[in-house]
Amino acid sequence: MGIKVKCFASMREYLDLSEREIAIDGITTVADVWRCVAGDKPMPENTLCAVNQTQADTEFNVSAGDEVAFFPPVTGG
Repeated sequence: MGIKVKCFASMREYLDLSEREIAIDGITTVADVWRCVAGDKPMPENTLCAVNQTQADTEFNVSAGDEVAFFPPVTGG
């Protein structure tokens, strides 16, 4: 069992990825998940991250079976 990665809105276009499962090997944090799916692309400032539908920072530990999601910054008026 790996980690399910989901990207929403402009993150989907930025990474050319909507959903993918990745192997857990060598991945311990949300930042590791980003590096796995983004390669050399930097994480945009103020990217929102969630683990199992709960907001998390990039140093949050992940485990097999988790769902990690990346969202663009939310703006409003």
